[in-house]
Order: sequence, then C-alpha cells, then structure tokens
Amino acid sequence: MNIAIDGPAGAGKSTIARLLAKELGLRYLDTGAMYRAVTLEALRKGLSLDDEEELVKMVTSMDLEIVFGDESEGNLLFLGDENITELIRQPEISSQVSTLSKHKKVRDLVSSLQKEIGKSGSIVMDGRDIGTVVMPYAEWKFFLEASVQERAKRRKKQLEEKGLKVDLAELEAQISERDFLDKTRKNSPLIKADGAIEIDTTSLGIEEVVHKLLGLIRED
Repeated sequence: MNIAIDGPAGAGKSTIARLLAKELGLRYLDTGAMYRAVTLEALRKGLSLDDEEELVKMVTSMDLEIVFGDESEGNLLFLGDENITELIRQPEISSQVSTLSKHKKVRDLVSSLQKEIGKSGSIVMDGRDIGTVVMPYAEWKFFLEASVQERAKRRKKQLEEKGLKVDLAELEAQISERDFLDKTRKNSPLIKADGAIEIDTTSLGIEEVVHKLLGLIRED
C-alpha cells in the first residue's frame, strides 16, 4: 500500500503521516526534509537560491543519506557523516526552502529520488506534490489543510519546544508567503491531487486526524 499526504506548511502532515505509517506497519518518508537538506547545503556554500544551474550542480554532488527510523519513528538525514535532522528545522531554512524548491531542475532531481523510494511500495509519503507528481498511483491520497493562524501556532509551539524564540505574527507572515510561493510556482504547484480526500485539521488534534484516516482506510 502506498499513501500520499499533501498540504501546506504546518497542516500537521509530517506528524500525521509518521503516526499513520507506524499504525499500518509501513515506511515513512518526509519528502520536504530532502528540500530542506538541499537548502541548508546551498546556504552553507553561499549559493544564491535563485541560481538554478549552480543549485543543480550542488545537488548532483551532494552526499545525502536518508535513514528510515525503527517502527516508522521518522527519518534521519545525513550529509556525509553529519546528522542534519534537527538543523534543517531551523526558521531560516523554513523561510527559504520554497525559493529553492521552485526550480524545475532541482525538483526533478529530488523527486526522482523520491519516486525510486516509492517504487518499492509499502510507504507513506508526505509533501506538496506526492499525489500529483511523486506517487500519482497511490491507493490513498489525502490533502490536509488548516488556517494560517492555527498553523503558525503549531509551528511556534514546535520551535519553542526546541528552545527557539519566535514571533507569532512573523510566523504567520512567513507561512502566508510560503503558501503563495508553493501554490503559484510553475513547477509542481501545491494543489489537491485528483481523487484526494481533503481534511481540514484546524480544529482537530493529531490523534483525531490519524484516527479519521485509519477509519477511512480500514473500512474500504
């Protein structure tokens, strides 16, 4: 079984996808983390996120490794021998990843890796173009939504739990801007896939959403 979960930043898709995978005994892949890893490396190298050709050269030479956690507890990402799993969650990465991921050649390279992983089946993937580009053949496709205000509150809580101080209004602005970039880019824009089930998570807890998805899958 392959399950595609798409949605905007902060809709809860990564946590929900990971827990769903655990409940169903499937692997889990956070595809957005791959774009974050590329963004981190580009910023470290001082590359312009608007220079598509230089970014492509960098991606083709990156030593990026994805390790699937035990019991689908999540993915570990390594650049060479360095564990960058937590580093890619920094606010400066979140605010710039959409600028990098708008480039077609970059997306083609990253999505080709995701497609290869998907071919082996038994996986839950979350991202922004899983049901439309990476796994359009998935048996189940979900599109998660939530208000900008609620998504900003969730992201603020996540960052504060990691010891980072953030401003709620600033987060709302960043999320709104990222929504605009994701939905209006020419290459693989954020849209609901044909046949996808849309769920508004604004007033729902994580466990409620997971329970809802499990119910839909198991009653089929």
